[in-house]
Amino acid sequence: MRNKNGFANLYLVLVFIVLYVPILYLMYYSFNSGGTMHKFEGFTLEYYREVLQDTRLIIIVLNTLVIALLSSAIATLIAIIGALAIQRTRNRRAKNTLLSLNNVLIVSPDVIIGASFLILFTIVGIKLGFTSVLLSHVAFSVPIAVLMILPHLQEMSPTLTDAARDLGASHRDVLTKVILPIIKPGIFSGFFMALTYSLDDFAVTFFVTGNGYSTLSVEIYSRARQGVSLSINALSTLIFLFTILLVVGYYFLNRRKNRPAAPLAESAAEMGVPR
Repeated sequence: MRNKNGFANLYLVLVFIVLYVPILYLMYYSFNSGGTMHKFEGFTLEYYREVLQDTRLIIIVLNTLVIALLSSAIATLIAIIGALAIQRTRNRRAKNTLLSLNNVLIVSPDVIIGASFLILFTIVGIKLGFTSVLLSHVAFSVPIAVLMILPHLQEMSPTLTDAARDLGASHRDVLTKVILPIIKPGIFSGFFMALTYSLDDFAVTFFVTGNGYSTLSVEIYSRARQGVSLSINALSTLIFLFTILLVVGYYFLNRRKNRPAAPLAESAAEMGVPR
């Protein structure tokens, strides 16, 4: 058992090394005054200053955040409706068909999805830009959010909704006061998964962006094609550190929320109540 656990730990360490060493390498050379990623000549913050003074880049970052937040919110709302529809489908074959259609969009290559959206928007006459990117991100985020919400609906006992209706609750009250509070963890999971996919997407966005509008992934790709620039390293470092900050903040908030309450006796003593 010890050898087995040691091998598992070694494998885990190797995985983390493969994942994080390239990021650390990129961060290290973002401070290189030599302008290359071959030899570190000196420490400088010039590339960070260049990123912060780039107005166009800041606008692109804001565009990316707006698209991610808006598309995730819309996709989550649609996913709630879709998950409820799938859950309430009584026909087993129809239910499996809906689940299969939902899963096909997840496993389909991004290149095919992006090219399909490009053809669709061209035929319909939707101008490539904010609208096309938003619709595309909503479309590929919905199946992910559905998969996050559906298990919570399946775990919910149907007797809860039956009891609410027996007590006189309307369909709206059953939805807002019984179903949604129970599946709330799945809703938040779906939203943040959709947000992650939207921020991370490149292939689909590359097909549906037009002239004058871009997102961060497309902009980084365009700059990387022009040659190695350490401003890309600086930008990537800032994004990585911001992500780490969010994760750490979420960890401490979750830890504070799950902190056990003070013993009843101590609380009573603090209020002056005799034990």
